[in-house]
Amino acid sequence: MRLGQTIPNFKADTTKGPISFHEWQGNSWVVLFSHPADFTPVCTTELGRIAVHQPEFAKRNTKCLAHSVDALNSHVDWVNDIKSYCLDIPGDFPYPIIADPTRDLAVSLGMLDEEQKKDPEVGKTIRALFIISPDHKVRLSMFYPMSTGRNVDEILRTIDSLQLTDRLKVVATPANWTPGTKVMILPTVTDEEAHKLFPKGFDKVSMPSGVNYVRTTENY
Repeated sequence: MRLGQTIPNFKADTTKGPISFHEWQGNSWVVLFSHPADFTPVCTTELGRIAVHQPEFAKRNTKCLAHSVDALNSHVDWVNDIKSYCLDIPGDFPYPIIADPTRDLAVSLGMLDEEQKKDPEVGKTIRALFIISPDHKVRLSMFYPMSTGRNVDEILRTIDSLQLTDRLKVVATPANWTPGTKVMILPTVTDEEAHKLFPKGFDKVSMPSGVNYVRTTENY
């Protein structure tokens, strides 16, 4: 899936019952993240940490939805392992895991090609993560190798950035931005417009090129 594409209204069996994606999503954001197989060590830590951070996702009106190419009964056993390994998961395991033993959903979401879906080695590359806005569009994607676990704080940070820039369309968030720190005013905004939008002020950064394109503000 490319940025801006609409996630299809797929139907799937999950550990919390069958879903039709658009209806299940409702008016929420969604983090859809995939795994090559159940009972894999790195993925076990990821699902566990995302479960622990479930309250943080909820604060952001965001649902989590995992995907793995194994069958539903395998997922149930894996969830028990995850809960045993991550003892700080509050209450029941909080989000569904999609069963995709045919890998048809993985193909439809662009995680692998049709001719590759029966190759278990190629299937190991299915470690995609999509952040999806309430209009069902892919807003951000990340792909990880088997060896590198995902950073949950970074996932939350990117959600914060996407939601902020949707609300305030004249700014972008710089490298290492976190909520409450300076944002960049878009170059398409004139200084006159910026003074009206940010009456408490903004900073202009002089560059050797003489081009006026770096302006920051904390007053948002």
